[in-house]
Amino acid sequence: MTRTSILSVATALTILTASCGGNKEKHVPADKQRQDTAANVNMRGQWYLDSIVFSDSEYVRVRPDVRLSSIHQYIVFEDSTYFIQTNCNTFTGSYTVIGDSITLADGVMTEKACDNMAVEDALRRILPNIATVYIQNDSIARLDSRNLSEYIVLRKAQIKIK
Repeated sequence: MTRTSILSVATALTILTASCGGNKEKHVPADKQRQDTAANVNMRGQWYLDSIVFSDSEYVRVRPDVRLSSIHQYIVFEDSTYFIQTNCNTFTGSYTVIGDSITLADGVMTEKACDNMAVEDALRRILPNIATVYIQNDSIARLDSRNLSEYIVLRKAQIKIK
């Protein structure tokens, strides 16, 4: 064999060995990855509405009136349903969380006429666009909209022990 032939055979064997070896890493399906991540996001429980933001200059501050400290506007997340209580109306529907993605499905809302409907109007506007959730220190949640500047800030309700 000539030197060129030996080199050609060696090169061919190297390429063949490399291509047959493949990637030995364990492949995890995308659905399994989402399920593993989803386990880290726990929305269950009661969350007070803190603010609903549409832009730097357009937002609704939802914190309770100091004079009416017992009245809070909140969202309760249960197994697959959410319930929202404002100062005047209620919303209810289903939700799903996969990884950091959250979908709040269309639900029903009471339609009482109230003196101030700012929170209800803001919720009707933003809820269909909520797409992701981030939780900080198990006490603050931010529900981000598909519209980059829009989000809802929630504070976890503290359980009172009697």
